[in-house]
Amino acid sequence: MNKMSKPKAIEFWFDFASNYSYLSVMRIEAAAARLSVDLRWRPFLLGPIFHSLGWSNSPFVLQKAKGDYVWQDMARECEKYRLPWTRPSTFPRASLLPLRVALLGAEQDWMGAYCRRLMSLNFVEDGEIDSREVLAQVLTQLGLPAQAILDEAASEANKLRLRQQTETAANRGVFGAPMFFVGDEMFWGNDRLDDALLRCTQR
Repeated sequence: MNKMSKPKAIEFWFDFASNYSYLSVMRIEAAAARLSVDLRWRPFLLGPIFHSLGWSNSPFVLQKAKGDYVWQDMARECEKYRLPWTRPSTFPRASLLPLRVALLGAEQDWMGAYCRRLMSLNFVEDGEIDSREVLAQVLTQLGLPAQAILDEAASEANKLRLRQQTETAANRGVFGAPMFFVGDEMFWGNDRLDDALLRCTQR
């Protein structure tokens, strides 16, 4: 990379309901920091994307063979990355309110910690995440004004923002999660995170 140029930013499109997004959420902030890459969090709703493709649910649910494979793969990947893992008893879990909160935190310094905590609740502790009470506890533990954040998250303006963010994802060609963009170049899947980060340093 030219010494005078700066690494490009990486856009990280994810949903808290996505199991492969769990793998990326847990490691992307530290990985981007090591390379001095600007991380841009892009929470969105994966469900409407699936519906636009004609799927009523996650393909991991609709296709049994694929689902059976995925849970074996997740165990292997978590072992590789040394991440704790519990197969969720409910999949995919509702993630609407957590994503609305994430929209508010996307440019805040608490975003990474918040996202890792939510993913741990879902994929390590096998707990529900789409609950005002649960989120209030998470935000309070992070030293944040939980009630104010939750009230803003539930506002009509913020609900519209999440719908617009999801529409933007669809217009960008996002068809799954996690998805990464370096400029207009798309990388799909947790196994492409390192490639996407490397691309940032080559531009």
